[in-house]
Amino acid sequence: MQVSPSQLPAQLQRGLAPLYVVHGDEALLVQEACDAIRAAARAAGHSERTVWTVAGAAADWSSILAALGALSLFAQRRLIEVRLPSGKPGKEGAEALAQLAERAAASPDTVTLVVLPRLDATQSKSAWWAALAAHAVTVRVEAVERAQLPHWIAQRLQAQGQRVASGEEGLRTLAFIAERVEGNLLAAHQEIVKLGLLYPPGELTFEQVRLAVLDVARYDPFRLPEAVLDGSGVRVQRMLQGLRAEGVAAVAVHWALAEELRTLHRARRALEAGQPLPVLLRELRVWGPREQRYERLLPVLRSVQTGRWVAEAQTVDGIVKGLPHPDWPLDPWQALMRLALTAASGCARALR
Repeated sequence: MQVSPSQLPAQLQRGLAPLYVVHGDEALLVQEACDAIRAAARAAGHSERTVWTVAGAAADWSSILAALGALSLFAQRRLIEVRLPSGKPGKEGAEALAQLAERAAASPDTVTLVVLPRLDATQSKSAWWAALAAHAVTVRVEAVERAQLPHWIAQRLQAQGQRVASGEEGLRTLAFIAERVEGNLLAAHQEIVKLGLLYPPGELTFEQVRLAVLDVARYDPFRLPEAVLDGSGVRVQRMLQGLRAEGVAAVAVHWALAEELRTLHRARRALEAGQPLPVLLRELRVWGPREQRYERLLPVLRSVQTGRWVAEAQTVDGIVKGLPHPDWPLDPWQALMRLALTAASGCARALR
């Protein structure tokens, strides 16, 4: 059975399952889901806890399987955690996970918790994942996308008895927090908790939030293409300035942006050649929120336009590697800014 993080508390109240699998890359939400399972297990008398972190080919899977069948030394009920940070168990691990799923389901006095990163398409179709999913309550933790962040912040504030003003001021307040913590959900959680400590329950003003919330954004080169595809020039500028201030290499930023532009161009040309949109997106490994952006953009862009962006990305590639171009800024970051804003402006016009 699969449940979302928001559905997990209700499932735990109905009774503990013998096996849980939590998977996703959003560290805060994964931690909260695991904490909820641990708390429910403790409340049900599972007072003995054993944690196994599996890394590399030398993992001792036999000991993990033996622990499931062994009698508890200190308590009748136990909690066994298996953490697989890579999400790649290997051949021996895949067989062990399938056995673990069967043994865990048959061990009513033991709750087993398996923690995995976000699964890719290959992993989600593997035999070991099918075995886990058949016997476990699986909790799929999705990343909170930038567009969803203000709503997520509002929900967290409401949970601690606070809220922002209604109307434009409230939207401005939520947008302000989202901008300050972009790409850093743990920091967002910490800032929200801080607001709960600084101010009493009730309505928060923009000025209160402005004075309390720090600029704790963490900029990721691979999030920059999202801002470009969304046509958000303001966000593009802020992210590039932040990446430069954090000392990220211009080459890495260019690679992430250029790769997205090349994929967008290939997709647009395939669409013009008559290939169905769902098929070409699958072939290009475009899915999730990124797929939604492509579905909005591809029908309204033209390959002449996307091809021009790819050519400009090639020019900027030379600039960030020390090869100047007479028609472009010498500074790599200024060249990146021009490329990113040009593409973002084109996406914004197409989406109007």
